Amino acid sequence: MHEGYVSRFVSAPDGLKLHTRDYAVTDAGALPVVCLPGLTRTAADFHGLATALTRAETPRRVIAVDYRGRGLSEYDRDPRNYSAIVELADVRAVLTALEVAPAIFIGTSRGGILTMLLAAAQPVARAGAVLNDIGPVIEAKGLARIKSYVGKLPQPRDMADGGQILKRLFDAQFPKLSDDDWRDAAALTWHLSDGRPVLSYDPNLAATLKDVDIERAVPTLWPQFDALGALPVMVIRGLLSDLLSAETVEAMRARHPGLEVVEAPDEGHPPALGTPDMIAKLSTFCLSCDRATRST
Repeated sequence: MHEGYVSRFVSAPDGLKLHTRDYAVTDAGALPVVCLPGLTRTAADFHGLATALTRAETPRRVIAVDYRGRGLSEYDRDPRNYSAIVELADVRAVLTALEVAPAIFIGTSRGGILTMLLAAAQPVARAGAVLNDIGPVIEAKGLARIKSYVGKLPQPRDMADGGQILKRLFDAQFPKLSDDDWRDAAALTWHLSDGRPVLSYDPNLAATLKDVDIERAVPTLWPQFDALGALPVMVIRGLLSDLLSAETVEAMRARHPGLEVVEAPDEGHPPALGTPDMIAKLSTFCLSCDRATRST
């Protein structure tokens, strides 16, 4: 047991061990929440949100997933398996093993893509969706920026130095963060091993972006977004984001009239979900998913 959650390991379809954080609650009558992080991120990103949801007036179970090659999950010897299709199968294995469907899915970036793919592949799994700074159209400029640093971050001397590395790279996207905030971000990007900061993801994840070309159009995910159908859906957009455009959000709203749009001022890709304001918005959204499920 760690700080309100239990580490649970699940076998992927190919036998690789996947780690999840299970923030369980006693006699939860509300829908569970499944948190899916970004490309290089881990379940730890959701700790503040998950803790708040388990302690809310209407408490709910929260599962946060480490994809293969991230966090405490096993690394894959074949980088080609760091693909959305393989990760989708992994998420489905987690849902089955931990018996958490139907659930509300909160997906950041890559996690939002997996949420849309899951809606098309396994409709009964979801009861609501939050897409954090991601949509059916992914801006090539943002992908190119991500490609420039995944697996290529300098080696920091310590977490304070790691914070300064992140600040130099991402200050334009998050101009309001303090040095303490950047150090906290470093602690979610690296972990200490024998006193030395080590990346919390497999650097070979860079292989997933090798074919990204800013001059070519990125395939869209409109059919997968449409598979969310009449479910409650929230999209969060950082107003400084270079991955999700305002135009895409408006197109999403036109196709899903009930879409709830939340904007995060002074934040880029992706907005933080653990702030008091965002926790309040997500808690309210989860309650709306409960009501929608009961009415169907």
